[in-house]
Order: sequence, then structure tokens, then C-alpha cells
Amino acid sequence: MDTYELIRSRRKTLALELTREGQLIVRAPLRISRREIDAFVEKHKDWIVRHLAKQAARPTLPPPDAPETQALKTQAQAILPEKVAHWSSIMEVHPTGLRITTARKRYGSCSSKGSLCFSCYLMCCPEEAVELVVVHELCHLREMNHGPGFYALLERYLPDWKERKKLLN
Repeated sequence: MDTYELIRSRRKTLALELTREGQLIVRAPLRISRREIDAFVEKHKDWIVRHLAKQAARPTLPPPDAPETQALKTQAQAILPEKVAHWSSIMEVHPTGLRITTARKRYGSCSSKGSLCFSCYLMCCPEEAVELVVVHELCHLREMNHGPGFYALLERYLPDWKERKKLLN
């Protein structure tokens, strides 16, 4: 990589970051030489190229206020409450609320108060992946972490969850 943005701070290690726009940012300690930074970037060139290719392969999402996004939100509002109700009864859990958002970095979340949140962009995924996200978030109503108990619970309801997860990437 020939060009990158360098951010120096009182950190102890070097780190690479790729923005959504494909810009490389190098975070570095204050006193490290430019030559060491360039060598670090060169050493991680394969990682950079691999992750840039992954980013390029991802579908671009419409802006949050675009008609396409509103259509996805409407679709999510029609589909997700039914899926949540279905799986809630099977799993014997009861979420306190359900919201549909335009979140771009995560498909779902569960608050500490038991409220579920899903991104409308989840509607761009296959149905098996949508079910995985719903069950994943419902599992958090029993296990509020990603420890062994959480994955045992997920495995109990969706034994093929690892295959389904591949559909999200």
C-alpha cells in the first residue's frame, strides 16, 4: 500500500484499519519511525488486499432515506414480528419489544431489558439467515453473552447455525 492515513497517539502498538470507503488508516505510537510503519504496512499487504476484496464484494446498501430502504423496512415489519412470535413460543422466551431500524453494521441486537432490534437490511439475506438472526437474538433473552451456554442454546434450536451464518457474509 502506497497511501494511507497515519494517526499517531499514545498507544503502544501499530494497528491497521480499513474504512467503509476502502481508505487505509494506520494507527501508530508517537515515537515509532516512518520506516517501521511502512515495513508494518508492507508486511500486512496480503491482509489489506484480502479485506479490500471482501469489501468490494459486499453489496452496497441504499442510503437510509432511499425508497429501497423504506421498502425493506416495510417488508421487515411484515415478516419479522411473525418470525419472532413463532420462535418465542418454541423457545419459551418473551421479548419486551421489537424495533426495525436502518442499522448498517449489525443485523440484530438485544437490549439488557429484553427488547429486540433488527435492521431492515436483514431482508436482503436468505430466509435461513433471517431465522438465524431472530433465534440468535432470542437466545440472548436467556444468555446475555456469547459464552458456551449461549452457543449450546443456539445449537439446541438451530443445529445448522454455522451453515446459516455463512449466508450472512
